[in-house]
Amino acid sequence: MNDSASPRGRVQAQLDTGPDSSTPGGQFAGSPYAVVRFNGVEYRLATARYAGRRARIFYVVPAFIPGLRSPAGMRVEWRTGGLFAPGTAGPGERRLVWSGTVPGPWMSERFDLRVQFDLRELRPVPGAALDFESYFEIEVLP
Repeated sequence: MNDSASPRGRVQAQLDTGPDSSTPGGQFAGSPYAVVRFNGVEYRLATARYAGRRARIFYVVPAFIPGLRSPAGMRVEWRTGGLFAPGTAGPGERRLVWSGTVPGPWMSERFDLRVQFDLRELRPVPGAALDFESYFEIEVLP
């Protein structure tokens, strides 16, 4: 399964200033955490080869994220349009988001992502942005 049919436009990040809107940079007052939101991330999964078969689909956060010293320094939370389950994961983790009989050649879903960073665990890479791309894995069931 792949998500190559997903729109490839970049989704604009929005800094979440938290309860104290005067705090700049998405950092909560007095906290070492920063929160960034990515709303409306569209995924279109090519599932034709699994259509009619029972399967489970997982959302995976990559294990290696340049600039992140430790997996404990980042947490991804997502809400969905209702087809897939909401959840949370850290780097190197995969979470079950859907289970059932694959309905057809495509499965589409919209995610609203909230990413929390522990600023103490970030070590910026010169000339590179903090960037990651989550992906999906499918397991066919007997």
